[in-house]
Amino acid sequence: MYRVRRALAAAVSVGLAVSLAACADSERGEGGEGDNNATLTIAGTGKPKNFDPIFNDDGESFRPARQIYDTLIQNKAGSAELEPALATKWDVSPDGKQITFTLREGVKFQDGTDFNAEAACFNLDRWFNMKGAAAQSQMIYYQDVFGGFAKNETDAGGDPYYKGCQATNPTTAVMSLNKFRGALPAALTLTAFSISSPTALKKYDADKVTQSGDSFTYAAYATEHPVGTGPYKFESYDASNGTTTLVRNEDYWGEKAKTAKLVIRTIEQESARKQELESGAVDIIDFPAAQDWKALEGKGMKVEVRPAFNVLYLGMNEKNPKLKDLRVRQAIAYAINREQLVKTKLPEGAEVAKEFMPKTLTGYADDVTEYKYDPAKAKQLLAAAGATNLSLKFYYPTEVTRPYMPDPKAIYTSIAADLTAAGIKVEPVARPWNGGYKDDIQQAGKHDLHLLGWTGDFNDAYNFVGTFFGREKPEFGFTDKAAFAAIAAADGEPDATKREEAYKQVNRDLLGKYLPALPISHSPPAIATAGNIDGLVASPLTDERFYTVSKS
Repeated sequence: MYRVRRALAAAVSVGLAVSLAACADSERGEGGEGDNNATLTIAGTGKPKNFDPIFNDDGESFRPARQIYDTLIQNKAGSAELEPALATKWDVSPDGKQITFTLREGVKFQDGTDFNAEAACFNLDRWFNMKGAAAQSQMIYYQDVFGGFAKNETDAGGDPYYKGCQATNPTTAVMSLNKFRGALPAALTLTAFSISSPTALKKYDADKVTQSGDSFTYAAYATEHPVGTGPYKFESYDASNGTTTLVRNEDYWGEKAKTAKLVIRTIEQESARKQELESGAVDIIDFPAAQDWKALEGKGMKVEVRPAFNVLYLGMNEKNPKLKDLRVRQAIAYAINREQLVKTKLPEGAEVAKEFMPKTLTGYADDVTEYKYDPAKAKQLLAAAGATNLSLKFYYPTEVTRPYMPDPKAIYTSIAADLTAAGIKVEPVARPWNGGYKDDIQQAGKHDLHLLGWTGDFNDAYNFVGTFFGREKPEFGFTDKAAFAAIAAADGEPDATKREEAYKQVNRDLLGKYLPALPISHSPPAIATAGNIDGLVASPLTDERFYTVSKS
């Protein structure tokens, strides 16, 4: 059964926003509403960092947030197509500098306060006016989409796109921009831009973020009292085992959740998640190993395979003087047998990535520089660069499974073996995903090489290449202002045809001229459920919302 769904997925263009919901519906049958008082238990792969979406950028933190909060605009279930959420419609001015949102009436936050235009503007203004370097450094998505703050307190901040927001009446909010932003309004579907209760934000001092070394501490709003307008309300979080408990929001403005309680357990090991599903201890597991898909279905489970709207890459930190030399980065690229890696370590349907975004996105270029496996050429380039004794710290994450990286250690081991064979000494550094890895990579830049990737959040080239390389980041140590300017120019080009060509040139330059990282693969991730679970719609964005799911 999963093979049929995967064949369909391979033909789906996410850029055309074709929904997978019909495929899911065809296999659900009549099903019924199930037990309205049931508890739905999901096994996630890592602990959430916190529950304030603006301070997060990873799927395990966004999984509970998507159930607690709503955004102004959302993606239609099973696709990347935009649809109304808290905003029933949005109108963009001819110059793209003003977006007028018509807001849904009668919506309440989970603390009983009203959602209205003032609340929408409060959230937008909150992000723009955020104070403190610690808080700003954690707002990765905000910096990527909106460029900068009212007062930048980190080196990463730039000129802000956001200008202001005006509530012209209770149901109309007008967002003004300083200049055209191609990624908007689609980027407002990002979970990071979920709308919080202004009353709760103020009551629990939400903007207070402190840093001690590489660790960050968040306010009570983010750890104990998140308040949105979504179908489930926050009840508790057990930090000792990473278990989040949510309960149905009986006052939800839309379709009420079909289960009374939603429990998200952290089970880091894929084999343990599978065993818990088979035993009936959990109802849904994310990212089952590809070799288990057929066996799970043979035991009565359901396996949904999402299209591969993602990329895995090997980052190369140019903070290291040796890696500043393009020839060394090219040598690393030639040293890696990506074809063999994809064939042996990734699911059926995975493919070698030519560039940093899926081919379904407008701006994908077929004629980029390619780095076929050639260890002899790698050694020649190292010799030419005077780097025959190259030694690199290679970071990889533990305690996590990602859609693009089902087994980080196995992928690291394969790449490290290739690099060693090319004469590069590799020092492994394994760090927990939300226990130091991301901060070491994205904040401190301690690494030389690292594994990371991305599942697309919205249907735009900027969401990939702009997120990675649109500005200077510790992750890559990449400082070429011409590259940043080219990406900004592509995003700021209102003519669709010119914009497409501009992004194609960006992709050509990233692979041929700069090579700040090496794209490894695009991999189709799966989600599996028990046989008595109905109503799940798998998302190419891994943007599943569980209020539609019933349990019989």
